[in-house]
Amino acid sequence: MMIKVLLADDHRMVRDGLRYLLEAPGDIQIAATASNGQEAVEHAIANCPDVAVIDVSMPIMDGIEATRYISKHCPHTQVVMLSMHDTPEYVHRALKAGAAGYVLKDAAGSELVEAVRRLYHGDHYYSPRIAEIVKNLR
Repeated sequence: MMIKVLLADDHRMVRDGLRYLLEAPGDIQIAATASNGQEAVEHAIANCPDVAVIDVSMPIMDGIEATRYISKHCPHTQVVMLSMHDTPEYVHRALKAGAAGYVLKDAAGSELVEAVRRLYHGDHYYSPRIAEIVKNLR
C-alpha cells in the first residue's frame, strides 16, 4: 500500500524537508507539492490524493480555505493541517472546513507520519495540545 500525499507549504525548504521526512518510511509518496492554497486546490482536484498535508498560513489562499475546497471537490482526500497556531479559533475553523487532522509545526517528524497513516485509514489525528482543544470544542 502506497499512500499518495499532496504537500502544501509556502516555504520551499519546509516542503523539501517534509518530503524527505514523509517518504523515508517507504509507504508514503508525495504525489504533488504546492506553494500556496490555490495551487493545493488545483493539484488536489487533478490528483485526488489520499491525504493532503496543508499549511494553515499560505499566500493567495490560506490553508483553511484550501481545505474547504478540497473537502468539497475531493471527499476521498483527508486533510491534515500543519500549523504553528494552537488556538481554539484556528482549530475550530480548520475542523469546520473539513480537516481530519491537525499537527503542530513544533511536533516531532514521526507525529506527521503517524497522522498521515491514521488519516489514510479513516481515523483522525491531533497533536496532544490540539486534542485538548478539540475535546473542549465538542
